Amino acid sequence: MKNILVATDFSNNAYCALFYVTKLLASEKCTFYILNTYSELTIAPGKKLPILNIKKHLKEMESESKEKLTHTKHKIVLDNENPLHTFKTISQKGDLVNIIAQKIGELKIHLVTMGNKGLTEATDVFFGSNTIRVADNLICPLLAIPGEMDFHPIKEIAFVTDLRKDCGQKTIDQLLYFASLSKASIRVVHVQEQHILNKTQEENRKKLEDGLSHVGHSFQWIKNFDDKAKVIDIFLEKLKVDLFAMVHEKRNLFEKLTREPVVKDLSMYSDIPFLILPSQE
Repeated sequence: MKNILVATDFSNNAYCALFYVTKLLASEKCTFYILNTYSELTIAPGKKLPILNIKKHLKEMESESKEKLTHTKHKIVLDNENPLHTFKTISQKGDLVNIIAQKIGELKIHLVTMGNKGLTEATDVFFGSNTIRVADNLICPLLAIPGEMDFHPIKEIAFVTDLRKDCGQKTIDQLLYFASLSKASIRVVHVQEQHILNKTQEENRKKLEDGLSHVGHSFQWIKNFDDKAKVIDIFLEKLKVDLFAMVHEKRNLFEKLTREPVVKDLSMYSDIPFLILPSQE
């Protein structure tokens, strides 16, 4: 049994993320926890934040959250039609990131899923500020779904790494699980910052190759540009991958990418899901 936590703000993108993950895990027995959070600062579209009577405002937000969660649950049950899947709803006051971290431990969550854009989307936020904040506290994989995309089976997974740290078997196993869902191939992409790998990188490459030995895979070197976003853009366009994955560790390629302002241009990622894996070492 897999436990999946899906955050929603009731936007179309959030529902597409929910629908996508149900299709991705169609062959798995799962419980999907649909989570909506609200706080004193939550503002419904077209409304203003009340200065007075905050308690009444919170009561209204709670009622609206529960009502919309019930509607979302009914809709996904009808759209999904999968006897292997069970849906539960969670409406809770508080900060989204903190509540997700709490629920991961409390409900033994295996995967968090959320949309990149929502009711409060900003064009200059890379995958949405909430997605990055959740990624910074990962202890399980996070699947970010961009825009309102249709589901299609994953056949090609792009795994980007700088090979500076050992990608141990526990971490690789997370990637292999997603590949196993539709017998996908894994394309390892190394963004080349030097002409040749140093000793540590070469050792890490060999370990990664050994870990992927039982699945279709290949290694691809891409020359480094000052604009790393351009590297990713070229790569995605060339390989036409269905899923883009990276391991999230401090001071690694993921952190470099998320801190580069140019990467905040969401247009290049508008049609590909992003899988963020926590380091399991």
